[in-house]
Amino acid sequence: MNEVLPGTVYLVGAGPGDPDLLTVKAQRLIRQCEALVYDSLVPNEILDLVQTSCKTIFVGKRRNQHSVPQSETNELLVELVKSCKSVVRLKGGDPFVFGRGGEEAAFLSSRGVSVQVVPGVTSGIAAAAYMG
Repeated sequence: MNEVLPGTVYLVGAGPGDPDLLTVKAQRLIRQCEALVYDSLVPNEILDLVQTSCKTIFVGKRRNQHSVPQSETNELLVELVKSCKSVVRLKGGDPFVFGRGGEEAAFLSSRGVSVQVVPGVTSGIAAAAYMG
């Protein structure tokens, strides 16, 4: 049986990129976390919410350009939660829509990491709302 690690990884959806469309919980977690691991689709306006004392780590991927392989991102999250009480894995959009959130959640759970999902506003809903 794996040891239970002291911190929690929050799989947080950043929504369609507008900081005003973050959920209240997402905004609170981003402002309070000790470590933040983020994707290339997360805009600087959202990263500006992070405390200066927070460890921020870029693991973005674009088509045929993976700065960090997924397996390394998974292991990074496990390592961070050993020393940080609150780790936010921030993903553009929603963690489970093209975001590999399910894969990350399963990996973390198998390693004894507490995981909470904070869905983001999906672009499909946000685009329709913006159009009226």
